[in-house]
Amino acid sequence: MQSTLRFLLCALVLGGGATAGLAQMRAAQSDPSLLPGVSRGYVGLSGGISKYDLRSGTGGFIFDDSDTAIKLYTGAYFHPNLGLELGYLDLGKARRIGGTTTARGLNLSLVGRLPVSTQLDLLGKVGTIYGRTNTHGFGGFGVQPGKGDGFGLSYGAGLRWAFTPQWSAVLEWERYRLHFADSKSDVDMTTLGMQFSY
Repeated sequence: MQSTLRFLLCALVLGGGATAGLAQMRAAQSDPSLLPGVSRGYVGLSGGISKYDLRSGTGGFIFDDSDTAIKLYTGAYFHPNLGLELGYLDLGKARRIGGTTTARGLNLSLVGRLPVSTQLDLLGKVGTIYGRTNTHGFGGFGVQPGKGDGFGLSYGAGLRWAFTPQWSAVLEWERYRLHFADSKSDVDMTTLGMQFSY
């Protein structure tokens, strides 16, 4: 009788270990990411509107000009709620008195997500951008023509709605601190785009 009980106990222990191993293998197989060590990778393309907050060096003139903005990005989650994202930004063109200003950059952010439902996530991000700007035109009214570049703070928030397991719609607002020829200024970007998870 004791030998029979020992046999049944061993069978249960071994069977439980096999079941746990099978569950782990199925979880690994169901992981949609192609990248090792992350829970999910993604790429995205968004378009929208940029808004420059440019100030002249004298006279207190303020120019808040809007233009079309584009963002191409990729990222991955190394934790269910935390990930890293790298993006290329074209923030369009601002028109100031006597000329125009353009800005582009590469942005690296730490991304946090808070699931609201099975399909909807709240997004938050903070990071740094390396931007390049170029101001053309007449150097009057305190506007200094020339190029600027350097690192600055970036942050933002958004919503992601996954309408299929792979495809999502993403609405975001982001702010970037950029170096211009005459000062450091913020550029805001509001975009709507598509994201593919792999």
